[in-house]
Amino acid sequence: MSTNNTARIVGPETVRMLELGHPWVVADAYTRKWPGGRSGQRVELCDSQGRFLATALLDPEERIIARVLDRKRIKLDRTWLTERLKRAILLRSVHADLGDSNAYRLVNAEGDSLPGLTIDRYAGYLMLQLYSAAWRPHLKLVTQILQELLAPVGIYEKSRPQKTRELEAVSDSKNYGGLLAGKAAPQRLEVRENGLTFLVSLEQGLNTGLFLDQRSNRRDLMKRVEGKRVLNLFSYTGAFSVAAAAAGAAEVTSVDASAGYTDWARDNFTANRLNHKQHEFIIGDCLAVMGRLAQGKKRFDVILMDPPSFSTTTRSRFTTRGGTSDLVAAALPLLNGNGLLIASSNHQKVDTAEYLKELRRGALQDGHDLRVISLLGQPEDFPYPVTFPEGRYLKYAICVKSGGSAERCTQ
Repeated sequence: MSTNNTARIVGPETVRMLELGHPWVVADAYTRKWPGGRSGQRVELCDSQGRFLATALLDPEERIIARVLDRKRIKLDRTWLTERLKRAILLRSVHADLGDSNAYRLVNAEGDSLPGLTIDRYAGYLMLQLYSAAWRPHLKLVTQILQELLAPVGIYEKSRPQKTRELEAVSDSKNYGGLLAGKAAPQRLEVRENGLTFLVSLEQGLNTGLFLDQRSNRRDLMKRVEGKRVLNLFSYTGAFSVAAAAAGAAEVTSVDASAGYTDWARDNFTANRLNHKQHEFIIGDCLAVMGRLAQGKKRFDVILMDPPSFSTTTRSRFTTRGGTSDLVAAALPLLNGNGLLIASSNHQKVDTAEYLKELRRGALQDGHDLRVISLLGQPEDFPYPVTFPEGRYLKYAICVKSGGSAERCTQ
């Protein structure tokens, strides 16, 4: 039986999950008996018989109290970290279809066996995000290794404040990003994705202005919109709108509750030499806007909805569970027959089957058929282990509208 002071005994349910390859230890009655420890401490997970199971990173104040680093006994040192980072870099260079893109994910946390840590590339800069405080003591070493391996112009960290759901929309005017090493980036940094230019902010806001996990889905959209009228709901900084306009969409209507994001979207159009005055930008709550568009008899060939998992405006509150069906029901009357409804969600706690049920509820509510012709997810630079189903979080359903309300039976 292990007697070292890093050993932590886990219960039979956690043993089963670890043996199935899951990388998390969730706090329970067994972990409450663990001796004290500091965040970022390397610990050895054992069963009640003292059998070694894995080496993990301790995060004693969180629900996920430990995250598996390796199934072997290891030291979290320069050699081990360098090997893991090199492995992640190699995966992108061999398997990721980056095309004309210099903005992508370099390390995807559990998907690259560095649970709780993500690293994104934005042109010559790197952005680190810590989803576990356990990485804080190791941040300097990670930064040093990245400088040696990739020689970036600068390295930033974007902090993840607690209870982000409760933050007001104005919080994205605050600086959550800080420079860790190298030279500072411009306030709006130009990056390339699928041959297009986008402006990102490495300091301001909770996010950078470009969601990298939708890169391949934007590329797919570009194949479907030439000559079409496109409605982009929850348009954020307009990345999908820019992709549609650049691919020859006849008109793109972008709807978002934030005036600041809408201005950013116009700037993204300008960065690609697209005349934003030829397209429409609407600031407002998406459900309310769709009601007004329906009253005005507006129709579209493609409607895209990619809402945040949770959002609040002065008019309404949206959550993926329940809210998605209402969005679908409101969107379908605006969609031409055989038009495309593209519905996307990044909510990790809603799996694909549950999400499709939300789409079904919305279609039944409106009395139309929706046929899924393609179900996509995140690109190759967002890998996930087969033992970690939570890692497949992005759902991107391309559906065709057909049919209408059933006719009444006659006798």
